[in-house]
Amino acid sequence: MMLVAGCALSLPPGGEGTSTYSHRVVRVVAAEDFWGSIVAQVGGGHARVVSLVANPETDPHAYEPTAADARRLADAQLAVLNGAGYDPWMQRLLAADGGSRTVLDVGTLVGVAPGGNPHLWYSPAYVARFVSAATIDLTAADPADRAYFLARAQRYVEVGLAGYHAAIDSIRSRFAGARVGASESIVVYLCRALGLDLVTPPSFLRAISEGTDVSAADTATIDAQLRERTVRAYLENTQNLTPDVQAQVRAARTAGIPLVRVSETLQPAGATFQAWQTTQLHALETALEDSRG
Repeated sequence: MMLVAGCALSLPPGGEGTSTYSHRVVRVVAAEDFWGSIVAQVGGGHARVVSLVANPETDPHAYEPTAADARRLADAQLAVLNGAGYDPWMQRLLAADGGSRTVLDVGTLVGVAPGGNPHLWYSPAYVARFVSAATIDLTAADPADRAYFLARAQRYVEVGLAGYHAAIDSIRSRFAGARVGASESIVVYLCRALGLDLVTPPSFLRAISEGTDVSAADTATIDAQLRERTVRAYLENTQNLTPDVQAQVRAARTAGIPLVRVSETLQPAGATFQAWQTTQLHALETALEDSRG
């Protein structure tokens, strides 16, 4: 699989470039740990990655950067942010710093502007594009280790993400068209990739994600879906449990609808992107299987 168009990959035995033994290390600051995890795995021993939001108890939307964060960013060669309106605090931090570095804005990369769905890491297609873009940026910062980065990126796609893609393929092949509900827009991209029919009103998903008022009509629609068991699973964002969502979680439990917990940042702290996502996918597949009965 070719990751970066126009970049031929010729590797020595063992799959990594001989620059493994160089002392070059690219300094990277990622706004969130889900992107930071990927960069760290591609960068290997030639990247030092710090993720500013890495605590599962932290709300990425409302994060307040510290003076230490500003110092880390001032020293970075590559800054990674989600963009798409998700982490405006990172944009402000970059603007205030005024330093010279490469900035990888994932929203800009994939063409999702502020106001669109910012949960880009739940799209397998966007994750693939990010891997390629991060590889390019690491190589630009350290051209001598180009073969090393390309080799690691290719191995990450083919081996590191193998279980993640296998879980996606399994759900899509077994449960395409299955109706599911969700607490917010975090899983919209993923449900599309899985071929699932997310029947929760889009206006409700946006309202919960953006912290705006929920309409009575949307509440009535979702209550009926849960009461009548017209959804086979309900996906709840455990990091955004508003009173409306908590009421729906209780209703799903009462109706015997399987609940699937998803989160906005790595769970548990320190997990790899693929381990976190694959665990959630396996839980969803189990829920869909259980709901057949």
